[in-house]
Amino acid sequence: MTMSLFGDGLDAAVHKAFTRPAPKSAPAQMRYLVKQLKGTRPVAQLLRVSQRTVERYVKGQIKKPRPDLAARLEREVKKRWQPQIRARARQKAATTGGIVIDTRARMGYTAPIGSTDQDRVRHLTVALPPHYAARLFDAQEAGAGDQQLKEIAAEALKEVYFQDNGRRAGQLEEVRFTDIEHLEFDL
Repeated sequence: MTMSLFGDGLDAAVHKAFTRPAPKSAPAQMRYLVKQLKGTRPVAQLLRVSQRTVERYVKGQIKKPRPDLAARLEREVKKRWQPQIRARARQKAATTGGIVIDTRARMGYTAPIGSTDQDRVRHLTVALPPHYAARLFDAQEAGAGDQQLKEIAAEALKEVYFQDNGRRAGQLEEVRFTDIEHLEFDL
């Protein structure tokens, strides 16, 4: 499992829209997954454990999973929790609300000769318009990796922050977005 900074950040923003908390205990999470996937065998395959192990969690005979299993369990539950609310939150961001990116990273840009801007660490909190929220979520749904999501975010920051929606720095060619120390999205 690779940590996906952008993918996880987008998921976290959507999770804030949940109306009920997801199940916390391992047996409750296991029961939820068994109900969602309609059986213990698909859950066992998904989590890479034996079917018997899943059954023992469901009955409450085991309560404390190993750290790696606990992380997989939580991730799979969150992925499936309140799908309509998740879809509504994404839809709203993509059509009317937009998305806010809060980041501390090294940024700079490529521009024609004669302009100077060295890469430097900046802390930005920028509201991105709905079409960028839509592009980020669509790319994430299509299975885009962090690199693609980062490129969309860099393009959005170029347009909204550096070029002020076309009011300045029109010749900017590319924004570099590296050494990310902090990244958070909010709907």
